[in-house]
Amino acid sequence: MSSFFDVQLFSSVLVTLLVIMNPPGAVPIFLGLTGSLTHKQRIVAARRASLVALGVIAAFAVFGQQILTYLHISLPALQGAGGLLLLLVALQLLLGQESAVNSDAGVNVAMVPLGTPILAGPGAIVATMLAVRRADGIGGFLAVSGGLLGVILIVWLFLRFAGRVHRVLRDSGTMLVTRIAGLLLSAIAVQMMADSVRAFVTTGS
Repeated sequence: MSSFFDVQLFSSVLVTLLVIMNPPGAVPIFLGLTGSLTHKQRIVAARRASLVALGVIAAFAVFGQQILTYLHISLPALQGAGGLLLLLVALQLLLGQESAVNSDAGVNVAMVPLGTPILAGPGAIVATMLAVRRADGIGGFLAVSGGLLGVILIVWLFLRFAGRVHRVLRDSGTMLVTRIAGLLLSAIAVQMMADSVRAFVTTGS
């Protein structure tokens, strides 16, 4: 059985992606971005964010290196672009302009920035690409796929039931969470851009 399914690789992918994607940490950000949505819209947003994250990570796992090489894009450049995008969203949340984020029926925030680059960010993409390189045969690829699907399921569960947190916090509490989410997002964005600059200086590309 172990030769058909790499349990060790499965566990490694599951734990690594859980740490990187941090589903509990995504809850306040999700609430901040979907604060003006109805319960049904929030459910749709949770499902869409999870599917977008799954699609982006899976696509890069299979075609990532070819895509970056074809477009002449380095991983530090991808990381820096993600950081800039997150910083713009963070400023909207900090300044109380989350209604602008929730335009176009609101659920589109599930795609950008929630699905990517918050969930499917450079860290998760690179970690999955490296796991695919380590995969040995069909058992290894099944292990990577299973680990990725397991993490996405956990992410969806956290986002799916974030609405209960919203009902407990009410509007005033949600506003406070929104400002905290903006602060967290701005810190994540600055860290991503700093890592990008450090990588450019180190590698020179």
